[in-house]
Formats: sequence, C-alpha cells, structure tokens
Amino acid sequence: MEWLNDNAQAISAVASICTLFVWVFYAQLLYNGYVRQRRPRVIINRGKGIGVDSICLISNMSSEAIYVQHLVAVLHTQKGSYSLDVVEYQQHGGEQQTGSQQKGEQQESSYRTHQGPLASGDYLNIQSFGDIVNQIKDYWEIDDNLLHEQNIQLEIRVIAIYGSEDMPTGASRTFNLDLNASPNHQLIPASVDTDRLNSRGQRKRVLEWAKEIETHKAR
Repeated sequence: MEWLNDNAQAISAVASICTLFVWVFYAQLLYNGYVRQRRPRVIINRGKGIGVDSICLISNMSSEAIYVQHLVAVLHTQKGSYSLDVVEYQQHGGEQQTGSQQKGEQQESSYRTHQGPLASGDYLNIQSFGDIVNQIKDYWEIDDNLLHEQNIQLEIRVIAIYGSEDMPTGASRTFNLDLNASPNHQLIPASVDTDRLNSRGQRKRVLEWAKEIETHKAR
C-alpha cells in the first residue's frame, strides 16, 4: 500500500494514457466504419450467362444513390484502343410503321438511355456484351478479322456522381475477349472483382475520362 501511495500520480498518469489509447482505438474503428459505409461501391458483372451473349449488369451497392453520368466501353486490341460511350443507344426491333410521323415516333420509342440516378441496391441491365462489342465495331468501322485476333480485352467503365461530392467516382472491370473460343470461354473476367476508383488520384483519372468523352462528342 505504501508503494501505491508513493506512486499514485505515476499510476494515475499511466492509467489515463491507457484509457486515451483505448478511446482512440474505438474512435478509429468508428471512423473506419463510417468511411467504409460512405464510400461508393459499384459492381460490374455478367448476368444470364457467361459468354458474349450474357448481360452486362451495373449494380449500385453504395449506401446512397448514385447518378450514372457515362458508361464507357473500351475495346483494347493490338492496333490500339477504341472507346465508346454506351450510356445512350438505339434499340432496334418492334413493329414497323409507315409515314414520316410514325417513323419518327418509332425512332423515339426505340431510343434508350441509362443516364440518371441509380438507387442503392438497384442495378442497370445495359446490353449484352456482344451488342456492346458490335456497337464499338460499327462506330469505329473495325474489321472483323481484328476482333478474332489474340489478346483482345473489353473494358467497362462507369463514371458516376455520388452524393454531394464534387469530383466523379468511377468503377472499371476488364474482360478477356476470345471470339475463337467456345461460347462459355469467349468472355472471361481479367480480375475477380470490380476496380473501385475512389481515391483522389483515381478520381482525377475518372474526371479525365469524362472530359475525353465530352470533347469527343463536341467534335
């Protein structure tokens, strides 16, 4: 007891420091949980199959809604990369109509866009991966022989606005494309998960993607 009385101040100081460390530890856990909950998470995946006929799905697993600004498909080949914003597209099919007015109505009804808000836990059914490849091929007038070469990759990029943040957030996933393989092996993900682009440096890169798209559309 005498030793405790003699060292009471030192023991009290050590106990206070230990208590401080415990509170800092719990505060760090709470902060990490808050940041993880606030961090946007967008998943790019295949649906209704695994080949080029499978559907490209964009899922919003964030705690809040996101605003989808651009959906960019990039075809990486040995001769270069070809990108196209597929957030808006023309859907073919339906009944044929006659007359200029009916034709205009048919074109308007077949027009689709994926631009807009996407609620938390919701998903977008874009198109099949094969349709996306065909869109890029038709837009850039790519020769069919180039698509059947080796080391072809299809990258899907999502550019979105999350909450009140100024800079856009992004997600990207790359698929190995081999049209010479069997149907179930023509489209293989190059990574297990979607790459989330949430850091400041990564968001600057996403912003550059958006600027390139707007510049290309203005030409």
